[in-house]
Amino acid sequence: MNINERLKQLREDNGLSQEELAEQVGITRSAISQIENGKRELNSVEIQAFCKLFHVSADYLLGFEKGARVVVENKKTVKQENNDIRISVPAKKVKKFEQVLLYLLEKCAGKNNVGETVIYKLLYFIDFNYYELYEEQLIGATYRKLPFGPVPLEFEKICEEMEKRKKIEKVNTTYMGYTQKRYLPLVKADLRELTAAEIKVIDDVIERLGDKSAKWLSEYSHGDVPWQSTPDKMPIDYELVFYRTPAYSVRDYSEVEDD
Repeated sequence: MNINERLKQLREDNGLSQEELAEQVGITRSAISQIENGKRELNSVEIQAFCKLFHVSADYLLGFEKGARVVVENKKTVKQENNDIRISVPAKKVKKFEQVLLYLLEKCAGKNNVGETVIYKLLYFIDFNYYELYEEQLIGATYRKLPFGPVPLEFEKICEEMEKRKKIEKVNTTYMGYTQKRYLPLVKADLRELTAAEIKVIDDVIERLGDKSAKWLSEYSHGDVPWQSTPDKMPIDYELVFYRTPAYSVRDYSEVEDD
């Protein structure tokens, strides 16, 4: 991945438009566009500004430092070695991820705001809300703390495979004057793979947060204890949901105390 591609991915992963990014680092939107299209090089001051904003090293931005690597295998391990996160995803979890994503895309088909960044945040709250309620994982994705909210690291790899098998289609559209990456379901979710409890959690998150903008959801995710308690760029521990504040908690702990 070239520096222009890496910078574009960082911007999109963090829910920023080109204009918002330009404002953050003090250059013009057209300069951001030129950089992302490989028509303009960055100087050292700009590289430093981008690194500070996205909490990444210059080596990472320039492509010398490895990022997250996702591999579909029979077991799952997560380990940190020199900022390299390796994630092995079991086939069973991939199947669950696919059905949840397809169901989410079906339910949000008429919502123009639901691009890739919004999907990231909806999946995060689906996963962490379910874990808080039932103390077990639904999708069980690995969410990494980035400056503008949690990002599911398995998402890109799994979506690539789903595209190859004609389950989804990725398209670039325009929303509120900005380029938006959207995913369209080409097949229906197999509801036999989802329990009633899982569907209810998904529906509740969509009803409460599905109409929000990427920027609003990114800021909202910053108030959740799991995100707040995790060091930058590190995976977010699911166990942190049990320290949530009442504004984010979805579990009635008075019933637990009574038992």
